[in-house]
Amino acid sequence: MSRFLITAVLGFILIGICVNRAESGVNNESGRASIWSSVKESSDRSRKESVDDSLSVFNNNQEDLDGGFSSLDGMLQWAIGMGVTLERLEFDFFMNKSLTLVLCGIGWRKNCFLEFTGHSDPTKLQETAKDVQSLSSSELNKRQMEIKDLVEELKMPSDAQLMQTAIRDLNNSSLSLEDHHRALQELLILVEPIDNANDLHKLGGLAVIIGELGHADPESRKISAWILGTASQNNPVVQKQVLELGGLPKLMMMVKSSSREEAIKALFAVSALIRNNLAGQELFFKGAGELVLQEILSNSSADIRLRIKAMVLVADIAEFQIESGKESELHPFNNHFLLKSVVDLTATPDLNLHEKVLQAIKNLLQLRSVDVSIFKEFCRLDMALEGLRQQLQKMLEQNDRDFVLEVENLRKEVELIYLSRLDNVRQQQVMQVPT
Repeated sequence: MSRFLITAVLGFILIGICVNRAESGVNNESGRASIWSSVKESSDRSRKESVDDSLSVFNNNQEDLDGGFSSLDGMLQWAIGMGVTLERLEFDFFMNKSLTLVLCGIGWRKNCFLEFTGHSDPTKLQETAKDVQSLSSSELNKRQMEIKDLVEELKMPSDAQLMQTAIRDLNNSSLSLEDHHRALQELLILVEPIDNANDLHKLGGLAVIIGELGHADPESRKISAWILGTASQNNPVVQKQVLELGGLPKLMMMVKSSSREEAIKALFAVSALIRNNLAGQELFFKGAGELVLQEILSNSSADIRLRIKAMVLVADIAEFQIESGKESELHPFNNHFLLKSVVDLTATPDLNLHEKVLQAIKNLLQLRSVDVSIFKEFCRLDMALEGLRQQLQKMLEQNDRDFVLEVENLRKEVELIYLSRLDNVRQQQVMQVPT
C-alpha cells in the first residue's frame, strides 16, 4: 500500500503540473520567464539546453499538454532542474506530504506544486536553478540515476507477487492475528480476477487457505471460506482443485457453525464450489448434503440469509440436473423431509424468500426423478400455494406492488406445472387400468 501511495504521489505531481499550466494560461507566462531567467543567462549553453528541454512541460504549446513527459528520463531531468533531490523523494517525505498532493491532484491550484516542493518563493527557485547550472554533466547524470533507481524501487509489485507475500505471511506463525487477517483480506481481493484465482494453486495458496478452515479463530475461518467461494465462482479449474484438496467436507461442516457469518460464508463457498459441477454435486450428496440443506431450511431460528442461500442452492442443483441431462447420474430429490421444508417456507412473511422458494419448487417439479405425489400427499403443495396467494394479495397494499405481482406470476406458473404433472399421473393410471 505504501508503494502504491508513493507511485500515486509521483503521478499526481505530473498531473498537477499540467493542470496548473492549463489553468494559469497567459497570466503565468511572465512569472515563468522571471523564474527561469537565471537559467537563460547561464554561460554553459549545452547544460542550459538540457535543463530547458526538461522544462518543456511549462513552455510547450497548449496542444502538447496531453502528452506530458515523453519519457522517464525527461521527467527525471525536469525533477533535477527543479532541484528535487533524492532526499525529497524519500518515503517519509512523501508520506508527510501525501494529503497535500492528493488534494492538489483533485483540484490543482496556482503554485500548489511549488508549495509542495518547498519552492513557492521565486527567489529561492532562482537560486535553485543557479545551483543546478553549476553542476557538471557527471554530477547531473549521477543525480538522475539516483532518482531513477528510486523510481524503479517504487514500482507497484504484480498481483502474483502480492499473492506470494500474503501466502508467506499466512505461513508465518509469528505473525499477529491482525496481520493474519490482513493477509487473508488481501487474498480475498486478489482472487477476484479469474487469472489470479487460477494462479492461487500454483503459488501454493489453495492448500494454505483450505488449512485455514480449521483455524481456531472464527474470523480467519470465515474469510478463508469467503476466499474459496470467490475463487471458485464460475471457475471449473479452481472448483476441481479445491475438491481434490478436500475443501468441500470442511466447508460443509462449517455450514453448521454457531457463528452466523461463518455459516453464511461457508454455504456461499459450498454453492460456488458445486454449482454446475457434476463431481462436486456427487461429493455433496455423498456427504449428506441433503440433510445439511434440510436442517437449515427447517430451522426457524436460522438466519434468513442462510435460508435464502440454501434455497437458491436447491434451485441451482435442480436446474443443473434439468439442463445437463445428468439427472440419472445424480442423487434424486426424493427426501420427503427436504421437499417439505422447501414447501413450508411459503408460509414465511419474507417476500424475497417467497421468490426463491417458488423458483426451487418450479425446478424440482420439472425433475422426472421427483415423485409429484410427495408434493401432493406429504408436502400439501396445493394448500401451500393457495395460502401464498392469499398472503401476496394482502402484500399488494404494503410492499413493492411490481415485485409482489412478479412473485404472484411465478406462483401461478408453479401451480400450472404442478397441476400438469398431477394430470399426467392420472392419465397414466387410467391407461394402466385393464379394460
